Amino acid sequence: MLLIVSCGQEMPVVETVEKETFKVLMQNDYPLIDVRTPQEYDEGYIDKASNIDFNAPDFNDQISKLDMDQPLLIYCAAGGRSAKAAAIMESLGFKKVYELKGGYRNW
Repeated sequence: MLLIVSCGQEMPVVETVEKETFKVLMQNDYPLIDVRTPQEYDEGYIDKASNIDFNAPDFNDQISKLDMDQPLLIYCAAGGRSAKAAAIMESLGFKKVYELKGGYRNW
């Protein structure tokens, strides 16, 4: 019987990061997704963010069109919807999702 033991810890798929870290990650040109409603998005958003409304009935379909192997940056207003969106993204097979702690209000 062969037993393989991993010495390293596996990195989590979803990481909630502070604003400063989020800004550094943005320099990599990872896709940036705003999961707020279109109305919230129209009132202000982070530069280069695409809007995919978490509350839309086709959210899973829209998010599934993204490259699951590429790291993604996501945010909402305060962190609730983006945390739920990140969990869905992990379940769909995304490899890495960075969530902005505190959302747009923290921006």
